[in-house]
Formats: sequence, C-alpha cells, structure tokens
Amino acid sequence: MTLRFAILRFMIPVLGCTVLLGCGPRSSPASGGPPSGFSVQVVAIPAREEPVIESVRLIGSIAPNESVEIKAETDGVLDQIAFSEGQPVAKGELLASLDDTKFRASLVQAEASLRLARSNFERARQMLDEKLIPQRDFDQASAMMAEQEANTALMQRNLKDTRILAPFSGIAGARQVSPGQVITRSTLLGSLVDLKEVKVELQAPERYLGQLQPGQRIQFSVAAFPDLSFDAEVYFISPQLDPNTRTALIKARASNSDLKLKGGMFASLDLRLQLRQSALVIPEPALMNNGDSVFVFVVGSDGKAAMRPVQVGLRLAGKAEILKGLAPGDQVIVEGVQKLGPGVPVKLAPAEASAPYQKS
Repeated sequence: MTLRFAILRFMIPVLGCTVLLGCGPRSSPASGGPPSGFSVQVVAIPAREEPVIESVRLIGSIAPNESVEIKAETDGVLDQIAFSEGQPVAKGELLASLDDTKFRASLVQAEASLRLARSNFERARQMLDEKLIPQRDFDQASAMMAEQEANTALMQRNLKDTRILAPFSGIAGARQVSPGQVITRSTLLGSLVDLKEVKVELQAPERYLGQLQPGQRIQFSVAAFPDLSFDAEVYFISPQLDPNTRTALIKARASNSDLKLKGGMFASLDLRLQLRQSALVIPEPALMNNGDSVFVFVVGSDGKAAMRPVQVGLRLAGKAEILKGLAPGDQVIVEGVQKLGPGVPVKLAPAEASAPYQKS
C-alpha cells in the first residue's frame, strides 16, 4: 500500500502538466510578410506627359533706356532752373540757363573785331592788286580775319551754351543746385532718364550661352511688384566673357509705358533654355533616395507595391521629370511610401486624397 500510494502521488502532477500543455494555443508558422488580409493605404497618381520648360533663375538689374547727367558746357552763374523734379521733359526743352550778360558782351566785342578784320582784309587785297603792299602784309590781314571769325564763332557757342536743353524726352531727376549758384562744367545740376523702355542687364554663366540668342524672350519680376511678370527681348550677347567670372553680359529690352520699372531695381529672371512638349512628370514627393540611386513605388497589376529605379531630369515647382524607369499611366505612390516594401499589398485612398497632386 505504501509503494502504490507513492506512485500515484508522482503520476498525478505529470498527467496534469500533459493536459495543460495539450490545451495551449498553436504557434503560427514563421513568415516574412504581413498577416493575411493586411494592406497599406496609399495615394497614387498616374505618371503623365506634359510640356516642361527648362529655365534658370538669374539676378540682373534694370537700367533706363537712356540716362544723362545734366551739366553746363560753360562756367557761369545759374540764372534759372526750368525743369520740375520727377516731371516729363520733351526733347529740346529748356532745362536750365546761365546769366548770359557777359557772354552777350563778349559776342558784341568779337563781332566788332571781326568787322574790322574784314575791312582790313578787303583793303589789303586791293592794295596787293595795285602792288602797294607785299604779299606778307596781305597774308597777315587774311590770318587776322580768320582768327576773328573763329573767335566770334566761339563767343556765339558760349552764348548758346548758357541754355541747357534736354537731349531726349524723359523724366527729370532731383535737382542738385539753386539759382544764383556759381557753377562750372563739372557741376551736376540734375539728371534726365528715359524710362518708356528699360534695359535688363545680367551676367549669364558660360554653360548657358549656347542656348541664348538675340530675339529670345525672357520673363522677370521685381520686388516692388511681386505679383506681376514682365517680358523682355534679348538684343545683346557680349562677344567676350569676363575672365574672372566666366560670364557674359546679356542685355534685353522691356516696354515700360506705365513707368512701373525704375533704374537700379533688381530683376529676378526666368531664363527659358528649352521647351520639352512631352516630358513624363510625377509629383516630387514620390521620389525616394537609396544612396546614390533614386526610386519610386508603383502600384502593380497585382495590387502590390513594386519598387522602380528611376532617372530624374528637371525638378520644378513640386514636380520631377522622369527620364527612365516609368511609363505614362504608371500609378506612382506619393503618400504612404514610408510603410512600404516590395510586394506589400496596397489599398488606394479615396479620390479626393489625390486632388492636390492633380493640379497642373
């Protein structure tokens, strides 16, 4: 009885453990993929063909079509300022004048000397014909008359120079002097600019020169009017590069009839280099980097994510041009890519989720 009782005491716990082990859950077989029925919701956009403009942004400056400093051509006392600052001026219109009193007196004196020299010349010619004087005396009278003619012409020019006229039509700048001031040829009186048309000047890097030519249209903007785009036409490409910067001076003309553009403004230019009518384009957020390579995920015909290496061309305004690796119509995944791997089942998000990527 004692031995039998001991065996029963040993067997009961063993049987209990066996029953408990038999009732536990079964382990699933090892698997590298997601559980059956699992999928990742994604937003996908079809790759599409559309025109792409290759352009480069450069910074230039705006200059008036014509610009001149107003200065006198002779010394004197400023008598009158005839222009109003910031107002239009017509070609040939009086801008300023000097006191001409002494200039008129000098001219009267020169004209008197000229009359005397001419009279002496005529008398000397008659006397030479009658052989009353030598040729030398006649030559001296002739030279004196020529000298007085030149002096009179100079006095006439000096008198004319007391009136400063506009060399072209334009807008008068700020005046720098006041009436009664003694001025010289170097004294700045003011400025005159023609802004009906302006020049846009920029330095273009050497690598873009092969794609530039006179007559090409360029668009630019200025900080004063950020919502406006202005148009200009290239008319000059420098035949020589700057040896230090390896850039060439480019000039373009732009109409400015409303006078919005001012000399000295910075211009931000979109220089159009090439137009590709049928470039394959996808949203830029779809691009993923793996070291030096770039890839995207597409929705395969089996409803699973597939990884495609791609070659990227231009990147512009949230879009990327694809040169290799995709075909038009491929469903490119733009949202949810962080949760994907090759072969992962995907579920497309509602159509409204892709609306922001469908805009041109």
